[in-house]
Amino acid sequence: MTLRNIKSLDELKSTLIADTRNYVLLFKSGSESSDCSYNNLNKLVEDGIEVNVSAVDVNEVRDIHVTYNITTVPSLLVFNGTKFENTIKGCNDINFYKSLFESALFTAKNETGKEIQKRVTVYSTPTCSWCTTLKSHLKNNGIKYTEIDVSKDTDAAEKMKRKSGQQGVPQTEITGEMVVGFDKKKINELLNIR
Repeated sequence: MTLRNIKSLDELKSTLIADTRNYVLLFKSGSESSDCSYNNLNKLVEDGIEVNVSAVDVNEVRDIHVTYNITTVPSLLVFNGTKFENTIKGCNDINFYKSLFESALFTAKNETGKEIQKRVTVYSTPTCSWCTTLKSHLKNNGIKYTEIDVSKDTDAAEKMKRKSGQQGVPQTEITGEMVVGFDKKKINELLNIR
């Protein structure tokens, strides 16, 4: 199976599945960073990841990026059902995309009657040792999270800074509440880690 290529806005809307996360990569074929994103996502689809992800080449389709006010590619559009929710810019590595999709799948597949995990986003950089410690703590406690590398995504870095008033990493957003640094006590409290 390969990444599905969308040819129009109407086709895009018809591929969005209600009650799940949907992802659409806007890319420009022939651009190094766009081809990087496309190839990384396509590899995950070929490996059989269970997520609704498709791609749009802005060289061929001209109405989608305008509709969602996207000015740079590659950009991964995130939909919650049919509602446009977020944009992840730039080429990210396969592990970033895999973590993003697995977090969405974990939330979607959570059994009825069990407490649904709060949405967790970790803002980090590759060279940050406390970021690694924080991510290990979350993984060791079975907490799924989305990771955003603010060294590659300046829009996300600005958004993080607006939310917390701080620009240092790590920062963790737990269902809208920002935790600056690796504040283990506060993170454990917010995520009910014992």
